[in-house]
Amino acid sequence: MITTADETLLRRAIDIAARAVALGDAPYGSLLAGPDGTILAEAHNTVRRDDDITAHPELKLARWAARELDPDTAARTTMYTSCQPCGMCAGGIIRSGLGRIVYALSTDQLIELNPESGAWPTVPQDGPALFDEARAPIDAYYRP
Repeated sequence: MITTADETLLRRAIDIAARAVALGDAPYGSLLAGPDGTILAEAHNTVRRDDDITAHPELKLARWAARELDPDTAARTTMYTSCQPCGMCAGGIIRSGLGRIVYALSTDQLIELNPESGAWPTVPQDGPALFDEARAPIDAYYRP
Protein backbone atom coordinates (compact mmCIF):
# COMPACT_ATOMS: atom_id res chain seq x y z
CA MET A 1 0.00 0.00 0.00
CA ILE A 2 1.43 3.35 -1.05
CA THR A 3 1.09 6.12 1.52
CA THR A 4 1.20 9.91 1.21
CA ALA A 5 4.75 9.80 2.58
CA ASP A 6 5.65 7.25 -0.12
CA GLU A 7 4.21 9.56 -2.77
CA THR A 8 6.36 12.43 -1.52
CA LEU A 9 9.54 10.36 -1.75
CA LEU A 10 8.48 8.92 -5.10
CA ARG A 11 8.09 12.47 -6.42
CA ARG A 12 11.66 13.10 -5.30
CA ALA A 13 12.80 10.08 -7.36
CA ILE A 14 10.97 11.51 -10.36
CA ASP A 15 12.70 14.87 -9.77
CA ILE A 16 16.05 13.04 -9.75
CA ALA A 17 15.11 11.49 -13.12
CA ALA A 18 14.26 14.94 -14.52
CA ARG A 19 17.58 16.31 -13.23
CA ALA A 20 19.36 13.40 -14.96
CA VAL A 21 17.87 14.49 -18.28
CA ALA A 22 19.00 18.08 -17.66
CA LEU A 23 22.53 16.70 -17.13
CA GLY A 24 22.36 14.76 -20.41
CA ASP A 25 21.81 11.37 -18.79
CA ALA A 26 18.99 8.84 -19.20
CA PRO A 27 15.71 9.69 -17.40
CA TYR A 28 15.87 7.39 -14.38
CA GLY A 29 16.25 8.35 -10.74
CA SER A 30 16.13 6.59 -7.40
CA LEU A 31 16.63 7.17 -3.71
CA LEU A 32 16.98 5.02 -0.65
CA ALA A 33 15.10 6.01 2.50
CA GLY A 34 15.63 4.76 6.01
CA PRO A 35 12.86 3.40 8.23
CA ASP A 36 11.93 6.92 9.38
CA GLY A 37 11.78 8.28 5.80
CA THR A 38 15.15 10.02 5.93
CA ILE A 39 16.86 10.00 2.55
CA LEU A 40 20.07 7.98 2.89
CA ALA A 41 21.35 8.16 -0.70
CA GLU A 42 20.28 9.22 -4.18
CA ALA A 43 21.39 8.25 -7.68
CA HIS A 44 20.49 8.64 -11.32
CA ASN A 45 21.30 6.67 -14.45
CA THR A 46 24.82 7.34 -15.77
CA VAL A 47 25.12 4.46 -18.25
CA ARG A 48 26.19 6.70 -21.14
CA ARG A 49 28.34 9.11 -19.14
CA ASP A 50 30.23 6.32 -17.36
CA ASP A 51 30.23 3.95 -20.35
CA ASP A 52 29.00 1.35 -17.88
CA ILE A 53 25.96 -0.79 -18.65
CA THR A 54 25.47 -1.41 -14.91
CA ALA A 55 25.21 2.29 -13.94
CA HIS A 56 21.47 2.12 -13.24
CA PRO A 57 20.46 4.11 -10.14
CA GLU A 58 18.76 1.13 -8.49
CA LEU A 59 21.87 -1.02 -8.76
CA LYS A 60 24.11 1.82 -7.57
CA LEU A 61 21.95 2.20 -4.46
CA ALA A 62 21.78 -1.55 -3.83
CA ARG A 63 25.59 -1.71 -3.97
CA TRP A 64 25.83 1.31 -1.67
CA ALA A 65 23.45 -0.29 0.82
CA ALA A 66 25.36 -3.58 0.79
CA ARG A 67 28.59 -1.72 1.60
CA GLU A 68 27.29 0.89 4.04
CA LEU A 69 24.32 -0.58 5.93
CA ASP A 70 24.13 -3.45 8.36
CA PRO A 71 21.64 -6.15 7.32
CA ASP A 72 18.97 -5.12 9.84
CA THR A 73 18.99 -1.49 8.68
CA ALA A 74 19.00 -2.51 5.01
CA ALA A 75 15.95 -4.70 5.60
CA ARG A 76 14.06 -1.69 6.96
CA THR A 77 14.84 0.64 4.03
CA THR A 78 12.67 1.51 1.06
CA MET A 79 13.93 2.27 -2.43
CA TYR A 80 11.90 4.81 -4.36
CA THR A 81 12.49 4.75 -8.09
CA SER A 82 11.06 6.47 -11.14
CA CYS A 83 10.67 3.17 -13.04
CA GLN A 84 10.27 -0.46 -12.02
CA PRO A 85 13.73 -2.03 -11.61
CA CYS A 86 14.99 -4.18 -14.47
CA GLY A 87 16.06 -7.78 -13.90
CA MET A 88 19.70 -6.85 -13.32
CA CYS A 89 18.77 -4.28 -10.70
CA ALA A 90 16.17 -6.51 -9.07
CA GLY A 91 18.84 -9.16 -8.55
CA GLY A 92 21.15 -6.63 -6.91
CA ILE A 93 18.36 -5.31 -4.71
CA ILE A 94 17.51 -8.81 -3.52
CA ARG A 95 21.14 -9.59 -2.71
CA SER A 96 21.61 -6.27 -0.89
CA GLY A 97 18.79 -7.11 1.52
CA LEU A 98 16.70 -3.99 0.96
CA GLY A 99 13.23 -4.25 2.43
CA ARG A 100 10.90 -2.63 -0.08
CA ILE A 101 10.66 -0.96 -3.48
CA VAL A 102 8.15 1.70 -4.53
CA TYR A 103 8.17 2.65 -8.23
CA ALA A 104 6.32 5.17 -10.39
CA LEU A 105 6.23 3.61 -13.88
CA SER A 106 5.89 -0.11 -14.47
CA THR A 107 8.05 -1.79 -17.09
CA ASP A 108 4.97 -2.16 -19.32
CA GLN A 109 4.19 1.56 -18.99
CA LEU A 110 7.80 2.44 -19.81
CA ILE A 111 7.66 0.28 -22.94
CA GLU A 112 4.44 2.05 -24.00
CA LEU A 113 6.22 5.40 -23.67
CA ASN A 114 9.47 4.16 -25.24
CA PRO A 115 9.09 0.94 -27.23
CA GLU A 116 12.90 0.56 -27.47
CA SER A 117 12.88 -0.17 -23.74
CA GLY A 118 11.31 -3.56 -24.49
CA ALA A 119 13.49 -4.42 -27.48
CA TRP A 120 16.15 -6.38 -25.59
CA PRO A 121 16.68 -9.76 -27.23
CA THR A 122 17.01 -12.92 -25.21
CA VAL A 123 20.37 -14.65 -25.16
CA PRO A 124 20.33 -18.39 -25.89
CA GLN A 125 21.50 -20.48 -22.95
CA ASP A 126 22.65 -24.10 -22.86
CA GLY A 127 23.21 -26.09 -19.69
CA PRO A 128 23.56 -27.39 -17.13
CA ALA A 129 26.70 -29.33 -18.00
CA LEU A 130 29.82 -30.69 -16.26
CA PHE A 131 28.14 -30.95 -12.88
CA ASP A 132 30.93 -32.86 -11.09
CA GLU A 133 33.61 -30.46 -12.34
CA ALA A 134 31.57 -27.35 -11.66
CA ARG A 135 30.63 -28.40 -8.14
CA ALA A 136 34.28 -28.75 -7.00
CA PRO A 137 34.93 -25.01 -6.39
CA ILE A 138 31.46 -24.63 -4.87
CA ASP A 139 32.11 -27.47 -2.44
CA ALA A 140 35.58 -26.12 -1.66
CA TYR A 141 34.12 -22.72 -0.77
CA TYR A 142 31.01 -23.77 1.14
CA ARG A 143 32.24 -27.05 2.63
CA PRO A 144 35.96 -26.55 3.33
